[in-house]
Amino acid sequence: MSTTQSALVIGGGIAGPVTATALLKAGIAARVYEAYPGPTFGIGSGLALAPNGVAALDLIGAGDLVRAVADPISRMELSVGGKRLSTPQPAGLEPLQLVDRNDLHRILHDHAVAAGVPFEYEKRLVRVTEDDAGVTAHFADGSTATADVLIGADGVRSTVRGQIDPANPGPDYTGMIGFGAIIDNHLGLTPGSMVFAFGRRAYYLYGALDQDRIMWGANLPHPDYLSLTEARAIPAEHWLQRLRETYSDDDPGAEFVRHTTAANLETQGALHIMPPVPRWHRGRMVLVGDSVHAPSNSSGQGASLAIESSIQLARCLRDLPDPSSAFAAYERLRRPRVEGVAARARKINHSKTPGPVARRMMSVLMPMMIKKMDPEQTMGAEQRYRIDWEAPVRTELSAVRA
Repeated sequence: MSTTQSALVIGGGIAGPVTATALLKAGIAARVYEAYPGPTFGIGSGLALAPNGVAALDLIGAGDLVRAVADPISRMELSVGGKRLSTPQPAGLEPLQLVDRNDLHRILHDHAVAAGVPFEYEKRLVRVTEDDAGVTAHFADGSTATADVLIGADGVRSTVRGQIDPANPGPDYTGMIGFGAIIDNHLGLTPGSMVFAFGRRAYYLYGALDQDRIMWGANLPHPDYLSLTEARAIPAEHWLQRLRETYSDDDPGAEFVRHTTAANLETQGALHIMPPVPRWHRGRMVLVGDSVHAPSNSSGQGASLAIESSIQLARCLRDLPDPSSAFAAYERLRRPRVEGVAARARKINHSKTPGPVARRMMSVLMPMMIKKMDPEQTMGAEQRYRIDWEAPVRTELSAVRA
């Protein structure tokens, strides 16, 4: 029987509310501590939830809430050298769900609150102490909180990660800054498709949310790392000029920039990817979500993996007798999967800013690669992953060992 009865969850983005809700479902009292003055709305733009991510949300009763505000994407295409190529998808799965990050944060936060999760704001973690009786979080305002375990859901710049091991690496900068916008569907694009376009100078993606709106996103090459705050401190008109220069020779990329304004441009800051983190846990502390595995946005799995890990961590704390054994089981369940997805995304990143020779080669080779693509081999295992909430973790780990 588990001895874990209470948890401090540091971070109120995506993984934090999901972890706390799953812990309550598992019979463990959880409270979320967020550094911002309120719920983390207004950060980021659209993201795609894969079928595995939405299925994981179903386990805590939030899947249909997301489906209600999301736009299903049933067709995926690549645009290379002006040619649009349809990419085959695994059969029998529900579509990707394109959702505004603000909407997703709001849904997960409100769902957690409705389930009984308390949230505290303006609680910036500065250090952690622990002893045999529990773990204590020390916040910048001088307050403290104590529980049986502390869970770091505090993103790529995680404070908890350094508390677990000061030698743990931080995120790698991909060399790109993210932008997004929702504009009028002046091109008459048909909803239900997402196009991943390799432009002459940089990568972008786009899709029609409905008959009236287009969502598009840009990965702008930039030599210097800029945090979200730093990137947003630069006037939007500067970024619009950079985007116009970068996508001026692309169709329809140039049109998208032309119809984007300073008011509707969403600046996302540096795009990250987490290298493998050697230590996921120590004592009564453990990491979840982007704090420990943040694959590049090229993976299409970042949010979905964070949701999965949140729920698997709750299962392990529910079923195993002490934090040490629960955290070890959790890492064994999750590390191979998340590092495999990150490795795939890392390869895709290399193709986002090709030089002139590589771009010409892509135009020739990509159609042949698409024709030979086996969607089950490339995406089936990722998207068909399902968590059996009712199965005891011990039984599952025995099967893994076997």
